[in-house]
Amino acid sequence: MAETMKALAKMKPAEGLDLIEAPIPVAGPEDVLIKVHRTAVCGTDIHIWNWDEWSQKNVPVPMITGHEFAGEIVAIGKDVDRRLKVGQRVSAEGHVIDLNSEAARAGHFHLDPDTRGIGVNRQGCFAEYVVAPAFNVIELPDDVSYEIGSILDPFGNAVHTAQQFDLLGEDVLVTGAGPIGMMAAAVARHAGARTVVLTDINDFRLELAQKVAPGIRAVNTTREDLHDVMHELGLKVGFDVALEMSGSPIAFQQCVDTLIMGGGMAMLGIPSKSMETDWGKIILKALTIKGVYGREMFTTWRKMLGLLKAGLDLNPLITHQMGFENYREGFEEMKAGRTGKVVLNWD
Repeated sequence: MAETMKALAKMKPAEGLDLIEAPIPVAGPEDVLIKVHRTAVCGTDIHIWNWDEWSQKNVPVPMITGHEFAGEIVAIGKDVDRRLKVGQRVSAEGHVIDLNSEAARAGHFHLDPDTRGIGVNRQGCFAEYVVAPAFNVIELPDDVSYEIGSILDPFGNAVHTAQQFDLLGEDVLVTGAGPIGMMAAAVARHAGARTVVLTDINDFRLELAQKVAPGIRAVNTTREDLHDVMHELGLKVGFDVALEMSGSPIAFQQCVDTLIMGGGMAMLGIPSKSMETDWGKIILKALTIKGVYGREMFTTWRKMLGLLKAGLDLNPLITHQMGFENYREGFEEMKAGRTGKVVLNWD
């Protein structure tokens, strides 16, 4: 094996990423070394590319970025006691936790307050090789391609959000047609929701969403009134459940306005800054609001692989595939809102 590898890194506190030559990392005693085959670009990676306020506070420089990937194990640490083997096809949970934290000892791994993120606080997967704790490794079934394996992390966000409320036979509003919003709409349909409405202001993504989640009603809220759409669909009172995936204050208010009395809202989208809201309306409507972070380790992973096995097809979501050396094109297309998921090939 060579001593160095190609990688995309934030090398200076400024916009963009650089293609660099970096040392191949070494797996620690409880880690595995993974040869990366595919990576996917996430909204978090766009934040890091832009070097916005959040990135400046959270991402040390230099840092190899990226946290959505699939590959194969090439080395296993001497103290690993899981039944993993060299050559095995894998992805990994990107949240690295302290197994001695109170949350972890209680079995709530995803709630560890000192979680560190691959590609955010520790070296990431936009590289030919990445190290991950063996505890975090997810074995890929043979019928899950490397391309789909590379987008399981965001799919897990969608599944975890959709899990917060019972969707069977319910009318569901999903706000935000980014890739995770599209997947959440697909999960809601697969879970037996009676009606799924997906809102956004980007026509490209709304059209793509209808391929990812056939049967949904896509709504561009700059041209259609959501209440008119509800009337068209026969919703006499409101939506039972809202999945807020955008972080938009306007979308949040639409959820509050259109939920039924006693309805539920799961929030994955993070507002870019503090927002005002009419808490009296939330209280008087007896709404339940749940914040959602990451994936439940590892229940969400089991469920998402089960959904894929049951026929949920994420392939239409992957709109762009390219060699890693063309990463700038992928980032620019994604920033312009002209993509679903962008997948980089590291072979």
